[in-house]
Amino acid sequence: MQTILGAGGAIGIELEKALGEYTNNIRLVRRHPKTDHPDKSWMAADLTRADDVQRAVKGSKVVYLTVGLTYNYKTWQSLWPLIMKNVIDACIRENTRLVFFDNIYMYDPDTIGNMTEESTVNPISKKGRIRKEIAQMLLNEIQNGRIKALIARSADFYGPSIKNTSLLTEMVFNNLYKGKKAYWFASVDKKHAFTYTPDAARATALLGNTDDAYNQVWHLPTIDNAPTGREWIEAIAREMNVTPKYQIMSRFMLRLIGLFVPVMREMAEMLYQYDRDYCFNSSKFSNRFNVAATPYKKAIKKIIQVDYN
Repeated sequence: MQTILGAGGAIGIELEKALGEYTNNIRLVRRHPKTDHPDKSWMAADLTRADDVQRAVKGSKVVYLTVGLTYNYKTWQSLWPLIMKNVIDACIRENTRLVFFDNIYMYDPDTIGNMTEESTVNPISKKGRIRKEIAQMLLNEIQNGRIKALIARSADFYGPSIKNTSLLTEMVFNNLYKGKKAYWFASVDKKHAFTYTPDAARATALLGNTDDAYNQVWHLPTIDNAPTGREWIEAIAREMNVTPKYQIMSRFMLRLIGLFVPVMREMAEMLYQYDRDYCFNSSKFSNRFNVAATPYKKAIKKIIQVDYN
């Protein structure tokens, strides 16, 4: 059995599809399970409760931690370390392999022009320090030989049928489709990589089912030559056959809007990811598995076919 913790999220949904290539015995775990798929093995679990996590992990060969928490520092601060501890402890007791789906917030801002698995870990944001803490919790247990696990890291992501989890979807796709201006942070002239969620899921499933992939950090397949913000906006507008209008959101504007839209207030500390090139190197994965990322123009076309027609 392979188990997805956070099965209802943007990555968990795609991961369920991808795991079908490796097993037909998949346990889907989320706090409030769906009921519209009676043939699926759904389980309710609160990952902040150790006994719930133990029950969710029990009998699993591989567990994928793909849960997404509300984009709020205080929520991350109080829940992420607890969730990671519960999952690690349960996997150790069950002798279960763990695949942790991670982001890149922990990297030093000076490295994000070419992020690799060896990039310096030196976060400047509060949320980045939390990501560093929970990743290090897992790496410590790997080093101590107490668990067989891996970390699969993604850049900011985009993909079909995802809501409230992708800035590219919320600020560009949705706005252009509604005839509004797209929004972009800081500068449209800087490169910004996005990982396509179906690519991320297929790669995560492949890693989880590859023995020698464990006890390492992996960057998931992402296009090599990242477009600039302007190029993203123009490519999406072209496919929608609309004018590529946009507005730059400065730090001041973010703080002002944040008075009324809390998630925008949370974004202010992450603006450094948009005022310089943000390029994600996934050559380690592509060299090992000979798998390339979906070209962004093809991915944009698919998203529009699925969500905007």
